[in-house]
Amino acid sequence: MSRTAKALVSPVLLRPARPEIVRETGGAYGGAVVEKPLSAVERLYNQGWLRKLVILAVLALIWEAYGRYLDNDLLFPTFSATVTAFARGVADGTLVMRAWGSIKVLLIGYGLGILLATLLTGIAISSRIGTDFLETMTSMFNPLPAIALLPLALIWFGLGNGSLIFVLVHSVTWAIALNTHSGFLSVSRTLKMVGRNYGLRGSRLITKILIPAAFPSILTGLKVGWAFAWRTLIAAELVFGVSSGSGGLGWFIFENKNMLDIPNVFAGLLTVILIGLCVENLIFQTIERHTLQRWGMQA
Repeated sequence: MSRTAKALVSPVLLRPARPEIVRETGGAYGGAVVEKPLSAVERLYNQGWLRKLVILAVLALIWEAYGRYLDNDLLFPTFSATVTAFARGVADGTLVMRAWGSIKVLLIGYGLGILLATLLTGIAISSRIGTDFLETMTSMFNPLPAIALLPLALIWFGLGNGSLIFVLVHSVTWAIALNTHSGFLSVSRTLKMVGRNYGLRGSRLITKILIPAAFPSILTGLKVGWAFAWRTLIAAELVFGVSSGSGGLGWFIFENKNMLDIPNVFAGLLTVILIGLCVENLIFQTIERHTLQRWGMQA
C-alpha cells in the first residue's frame, strides 16, 4: 500500500478490535427472578375488603378514644355505647322497623327518579331541542336543594309519604340525568358510526352501543343519586316526623334527641352509615364487577 493510500485510511479502521467479554450466566433466564411468590403480608394487603375493614377499625378506635376523652355521653357517646344502643334497638325491633320504613320510601322515590331521568335523557339524545331542554332544566333545578321544596310538598301532597317521594324524585332525577347525558356525549363518533354500519338505529343503538360505552358515567350517576336520596330522606323525615308523627330513621333520630338519648341518636346515624356501606359494597361493587371490570373499562 502506498503512502498516499495509507494516509487516506481512517485510524479507526486500523485500530485493533476489542476482545469480546463473555460472562457465564446461571440458569436458562440468566439468574433473573421471573415470578416471586408474595409474602403473607402482601397477600393480605391485596385483599380490598381487609384494607377497608382495617380503616373502619381504626376509625372506631379513634371514635372510642375521643368519646372516653370527653367522658360526656350527652355530647359525644363512645363507640361502645353507640354499639350497645344499636344492638338494643335491633333486638327490640325498633331500629329494624324504622329503617325498613325509610328504605321503602327511598326505593319508591329512587325508582321514580331513575325512570324520569331515563325519559329526560332519551328525549335529550333524540334531538337538539331535547338536549337544550335537559340542559336548561338541569341548570335550573340541579342547584336547588330538595329540602327547599318541603313547604311546597306539604301544600301539594299533604303530610305523608307523597311529600317525601316528591322531594326524593327531585334529588335523584337531575344527578342521574346529568351524568347519563354526559356519558352519552362522551361516546366517540367512531363507535356510533360502527353501530350504524351494523344497522343499529334508535333504541337498539342506545342499548347496544351508547349504554355500554357510557355505563361508567351512568353508574356514577346512580351512586350520586343514591347518596342524595339518603340525605334528602333523613332531612325530610326530621321535619315530616315532627309534623305528622310518621316513623323513619330521621324521626327516630329527632325523637331521641328530644329525649336527650344521644347514644340512640348515634345508633340511628350508625344505621344510616351501615346501610350505605352495604349498598356500596354489596350492590354497586357487584354491578361494577359484572360490567365495568369484565368489559375492561376499570382496573
